[in-house]
Amino acid sequence: MLKPKIALLQFLQFLAWGSWLITAGIYCFSARGWSASQFGAIYSTTGLAALFMPALAGVVADRWVNAERLYGALHFACAACMLCVPLIDDPGTLFWVMLLNMCCYMPTIPLVFSISYTLMEGAGMDIIREYPPLRVFGTLGFAAGMWTTSLTGLEASPWQFYISAGASCALGLFAFTLPACPPLGRSAGNSWARAFGLDALGLFKSRDMALFFLFSLLLGVCMQLSNAYAGAYIHDFGRMPEYSGSLAIRFPAVIVSAGQMSEMCFILAVPFVLRRFGIRKVMLMSMVAWVLRWLLLAYGDPAEGFPLILASMIIWGVAFDFFNISGSLYVETRAHPSIRSSAQGLFQLMVTGAGAVIGSYASGWLIDAFFTDAGVKDWRGILLTFAAYSGVVAALFFVLFRHRHDPGEFRDFHH
Repeated sequence: MLKPKIALLQFLQFLAWGSWLITAGIYCFSARGWSASQFGAIYSTTGLAALFMPALAGVVADRWVNAERLYGALHFACAACMLCVPLIDDPGTLFWVMLLNMCCYMPTIPLVFSISYTLMEGAGMDIIREYPPLRVFGTLGFAAGMWTTSLTGLEASPWQFYISAGASCALGLFAFTLPACPPLGRSAGNSWARAFGLDALGLFKSRDMALFFLFSLLLGVCMQLSNAYAGAYIHDFGRMPEYSGSLAIRFPAVIVSAGQMSEMCFILAVPFVLRRFGIRKVMLMSMVAWVLRWLLLAYGDPAEGFPLILASMIIWGVAFDFFNISGSLYVETRAHPSIRSSAQGLFQLMVTGAGAVIGSYASGWLIDAFFTDAGVKDWRGILLTFAAYSGVVAALFFVLFRHRHDPGEFRDFHH
C-alpha cells in the first residue's frame, strides 16, 4: 500500500500548484484589470520564498519536527491562503498573501522528496529505480490542475484558487495518516552548526558537490527563463493576423501539455540513464537539451514552424527531468539520512530560489536594454541569447565537473 500513498502525495502536491500557476495571469489581467508589472511582482513571490524557506523547513524537519507533520501543517496554511485570494481586490495586498502562500508551499517540494525517500528506505525499496515512476504522478497532477482550470473555462475565475485550496487541504489531512518520518538529526550532536541545521552546508566541502550545486543554480536560471518567456513568446504571435487561427494560439494548453507528457516519459528513463551514464553525462544531456529547446523556439512559429515549437515542448522532458529529478536522487546518494531534508532543501534553494531570482532580474534587464524597441521584443535575439547562455553553462560544466561515474553508485541504493 506504500506505493499508492506516495503516488497520491505526488499527484496532489502538483495539482495544488498546476491549477493556478499557468492561469493566474489571466485572472489578474481579465478579472481584476491589473497591470503586467503588478502581476509580475506577485509572480516573483515564488523565487523570493524559495531563497530561504526550503532550506529552513529542511532544518526543522531534520532537527525538531516529523517531516510528515510539518508537511501537513504547511499545506493547511497554503489552503487558507488560497481561500483568501478571491477576496482580495488590491494587488499590493495580494503580493503579501501570495508571498505567505509560497513561503508555505515551496518547502513542501523538497519535503515531498525527503518523505518519499524516508518511507521507501524504511520499506526496503530501491529508491533510484522505484521513485521516478511514482514521481510521474506529480507531473500528471500538474497537468490535471492545468487542464481542469483551462478546459473548463476557469482561467479568469477564482475557482482555480479553490481547486488549489482543496488539493492542499486534502494533502494536509493525508499527511497525518502517513507513517512517521522522525527527525533523524536530533541525536546527531549538540554543536551550534547542528543546532541550526547547517550540517547540509558540509556537502560543499566536496568539490564535486560544490560544483553540482553551482551548476544546479545556473540550470535553475534556464528553468526560470522557460517559465517566464516560453509561453509569452508563443502568445505574442496572437497579435499577428496570419497566426490568429493556428492551433498553438487557439489551444495553448494543448501545446504546453505536450511538455507535460514528455516529462512523464523521460522521468521513467531517469533510473536507466543515471545507472548507465552517471550524473555528469545526465546533467550534460540536460544542458544540451536546453540549448536545443531555445534554438527550436527561436526558429519556430505557429504556422510552418509549428513542428519546431512542438519539438521544443517535447525536449522539455529531457531538459527538466535530467537535472531536477536526477539531481534530487544524486543529492540523496551523497547526503546522510540525518540531513536528508536539509540537503533536499539546499538543492531546491539553488534551483527554484537563487536560480529563479537571478534569472528573473538578469533577463528582465537584458531584454529591456538590448532586445526591446518601442515596446516590440526581438524574440529571436532573446531566444538565441538564452541558447548561448545554456551552451556556455554546458561547456563550463564539461570542463570543471570531473565526477567519475561508479557503475554501482546508483544500483540498489540504500544508506
